[in-house]
This record gives sequence, structure tokens and C-alpha cells, in this order.
Amino acid sequence: MIYLTRLNQSAIVLNADLIEHIELSPDTIICLTSGEKIRVQEKSDEVIRRVVEWRKRISLNEGESNGKT
Repeated sequence: MIYLTRLNQSAIVLNADLIEHIELSPDTIICLTSGEKIRVQEKSDEVIRRVVEWRKRISLNEGESNGKT
């Protein structure tokens, strides 16, 4: 899950697994697998960075639960 900010300043926590692609325009538009589109304040590079960090944390947690460090 990643924290983002909608254009109206409201916070949103998004399941990063649902991101299909990100459209680049004046606004960053996240297109989900459901067809829903979410406009956020963060630039695409920042969204990608947060997704990568989230996936790293998930990977580390899975390794710890399997007895790996």
C-alpha cells in the first residue's frame, strides 16, 4: 500500500498491485486494473519510487517469514 494525495488535497492509500499504468499529462493519472483512474499530486517518478519501496518491504517481510534474512 502506498500513500498518495489526490488533487483536492485528500489523502489516499492505494494498493500498488492494482496499478496498470500511469498516464503523464499536466496531472499524474494512475490507471487501475479495474478501469478506475485516480489523479494525484505526486509526479510519476515519485509514485514509481513509492511502489518500488513498497515492493522491497514486502519482499523483505516474505523473506523473514520464510526464515531467511
